[in-house]
Amino acid sequence: MEKDTKHTLLIVDDEASVLSVLNRILSGEYGILTAKTGNEALRLAQEQHPNLILLDILLPDLDGYNVIVQLKSNEETNAIPVIFITGLSSEEDEEKSFLLGAADYIIKPFKPAAIRARIRKHLDILHQIKALEGIGLTDSLTGLPNRRSFEDRLEMEWRRAAREQKPLSFLMVDFDGFKAYNDSYGHLQGDALLRAAAGVFIAWAKRPADHPARLGGEEFGVLLPDTDLKPALIIAEGIRAAVEELRLPIKEKTGSVTVSIGVNSIIPQRDSSVTDFISGADEALYAAKKAGKNRICSGQ
Repeated sequence: MEKDTKHTLLIVDDEASVLSVLNRILSGEYGILTAKTGNEALRLAQEQHPNLILLDILLPDLDGYNVIVQLKSNEETNAIPVIFITGLSSEEDEEKSFLLGAADYIIKPFKPAAIRARIRKHLDILHQIKALEGIGLTDSLTGLPNRRSFEDRLEMEWRRAAREQKPLSFLMVDFDGFKAYNDSYGHLQGDALLRAAAGVFIAWAKRPADHPARLGGEEFGVLLPDTDLKPALIIAEGIRAAVEELRLPIKEKTGSVTVSIGVNSIIPQRDSSVTDFISGADEALYAAKKAGKNRICSGQ
């Protein structure tokens, strides 16, 4: 991160005591905005563009889940990392939060050192993402990151997952019958389908650190940091179902194709390799194709 830039945090909680504690912990290092309701948080996020949002789930109007859904559906706010700070401690709540696009999940009561460390981590990730985006790593057809961008991000996230012993998941996605679709309807229609599908990948890989990319031709990848197998499979199924529902107009009718997806998850160890990690997803993709296509298989 740039050391001379003071980032702004938006803290959203309806308890004055929590706002006071977090303000005291963080105000020396960051600019602070506060909100006590979901609607106020949405207004401030759009008007002030904070670098990161600390969000409670239980709020008096919109709950935190509704707030993050609206943040992620707005082009002006969807890249802002959201960390939930909440008293809800069930696995179901935590899993739902990550699937909706939360960057992190902290359970109350919290430790000041942990809050500061997690904020710094996610701001650093955001800085690295923006640095990579600034050097021309975009696929010209779909607007997604390209293979070089994917390889750079994979190297960065692999090192981080190994250092922090956090899970890392990868979805390898390949279109079924894409050549036949192109032959039947033409390359322009095939390009339109890939562009539409790119919107599906973006919609499901919604956290700032998630990284959908076009790897080449009709092959795509989605890198999911801090994500183990179960939520990775849920995201994969969401992508598969959404692509299946794509119906593009073609000469007075509609047409679509499907995708097969291979999923692999790992917490990198000393004897782990990036090559084996990617190969695991590739082998799972092959198994999905062999089993009949339009389905998901995992490397585990």
